[in-house]
Amino acid sequence: MPLPETEIPGRLQAELMARGLRMTRQRRTILSVVETAKQHLDATQILRKAHKIDPGIDRVTVYRTLNLLKRHGLVDELDLMHLEGEKHYYERHPQRDHIHMACLRCGKITEFESDLFDRLKGQIQRECQFHIVVSRLEVGGYCSQCRSATPA
Repeated sequence: MPLPETEIPGRLQAELMARGLRMTRQRRTILSVVETAKQHLDATQILRKAHKIDPGIDRVTVYRTLNLLKRHGLVDELDLMHLEGEKHYYERHPQRDHIHMACLRCGKITEFESDLFDRLKGQIQRECQFHIVVSRLEVGGYCSQCRSATPA
């Protein structure tokens, strides 16, 4: 599940500090894991990576930090077509909204940005007098590798 952009190291930490929140060593470690992730991670994967850096980090600290980041609009929580049951993934809040395309066979998640999607959101806001704060769109289907591996 590759991510389209590389996070500026320290941005999440700077955002939280600017909001007057305390930066503990454990919180810094978790933020670093989220910022440097090359794919969408679930809480268990975040815990595993953070625990390698700081063995004192536990599951409660990870969930508290993720909830803090969600409350401040810095990460999004995704269920990604429920490909793995009720598993939730976390991604840095993107600069630009995008569509998640989930392969129903292999589970690969691809992100797609589109001017058409941006225009659709603008049309919704204008025609419905609705101020969009968050938008999420997921589509399920089969990636090119799974489509070519399927007999006709």
